[in-house]
Amino acid sequence: MITGAVNAGREAVIRLTVRGPAGQVRQFHAVIDTGYDGWLSLPPAFITALGLPWRRRGLAVLADGSNSIFDIHEATVVWDRRRRSIPVDEADTNPLVGMALLHGYELNMQVRTDGKVTIRPLPRRGNP
Repeated sequence: MITGAVNAGREAVIRLTVRGPAGQVRQFHAVIDTGYDGWLSLPPAFITALGLPWRRRGLAVLADGSNSIFDIHEATVVWDRRRRSIPVDEADTNPLVGMALLHGYELNMQVRTDGKVTIRPLPRRGNP
């Protein structure tokens, strides 16, 4: 289970640990963004500090309808006490957790200042 809290700005925030390829480690708070369909976004300074390898470019359509091209890197994130290799979108914002990283989990939030945020794995479905 992953836990966090809702801040005064009504954002659900969790603490993440990300590892770079040479063993660099960075812990930080990330906002859960249910409107973001990617895995994780990090600002350029975090990506540089972790030495994350570049993999490809991505294209996003922003809320105003404009297009944005961005770099996609690779990192290892500690998620639910396990290491997972994931794509990381470079974005000049605070770190964001997207729906791809939340896939297969249940997200619960008490939407008030200091409300609890919990992320639990969903039961695995059997093959029909």
